[in-house]
Amino acid sequence: MRVVLLTTLMLIASNVFMTFAWYAHLRDLRGKPWFLAALLSWLIAFFEYAIQVPANRVGYSALSLAQLKILQEAITLSVFVPFALLYMKQPLRLDFLWAALCLCGAVYFMFRGAPPS
Repeated sequence: MRVVLLTTLMLIASNVFMTFAWYAHLRDLRGKPWFLAALLSWLIAFFEYAIQVPANRVGYSALSLAQLKILQEAITLSVFVPFALLYMKQPLRLDFLWAALCLCGAVYFMFRGAPPS
């Protein structure tokens, strides 16, 4: 269980960097050339990968590849929604709830029953 918790915490941290690398330039660098946004995004993404790669290696010792991927997707939405609401000032939409419920179903089916192979 410690491996899953450590993996989850590391993936949350990596997703924060990923979300900023992918989307923050849409607000902060709107008037700048795209290549400056790409360079800054790549710099931020370095930190994402510096956390994500070890997280996946740690997680793969206790989780299957499919479980790691579904965990990553659930974390991505969990990080993205607050980012969209608080940082990007997007309106709250009911679609966020429906997407979250679909991901909860995916997590359930991926983690139920047989232990990971």
